[in-house]
Amino acid sequence: MPLEGEYEPSSQQWVREQVERYEATGGREANTLLDTGLPVVVFSTRGARTGKVRKQPLMRVEHDGVYAMVGSQGGAPKDPAWVANLRAHPDQVTVQDGPEPWDGVAREVTGEEKAQWWGRAVAAYPPYAEYQRRTDRVIPVFLVERRS
Repeated sequence: MPLEGEYEPSSQQWVREQVERYEATGGREANTLLDTGLPVVVFSTRGARTGKVRKQPLMRVEHDGVYAMVGSQGGAPKDPAWVANLRAHPDQVTVQDGPEPWDGVAREVTGEEKAQWWGRAVAAYPPYAEYQRRTDRVIPVFLVERRS
């Protein structure tokens, strides 16, 4: 069941429009990053400060039914806002990769596990490597697994 509560759309118009179109079509449309042809997944999180539902399309990085959320923000000096959301509410994540959303639990990975998933992320979206070179912060990676 998708996260419940008041939804606060992104302040970025392209994100709002992509999420709206993706959800309206069950992922048949608006399922790639802009015009790259590379697939995205829509993740919903609970706002760390507001408690509102926030939605973000992120690159599709999946292995054996587990999804990675990569906090790259294009190599910006700060983490995207959803990173704080996951750290505050790791048990309040919904994943939509196609028509059926499902509830998940997130955890931040480190060490060898992170290295393995970082390799998968860069294979799915090669610009991640450049984003890490461009920033002094360590780009966080969270894994989302289905809630039991």
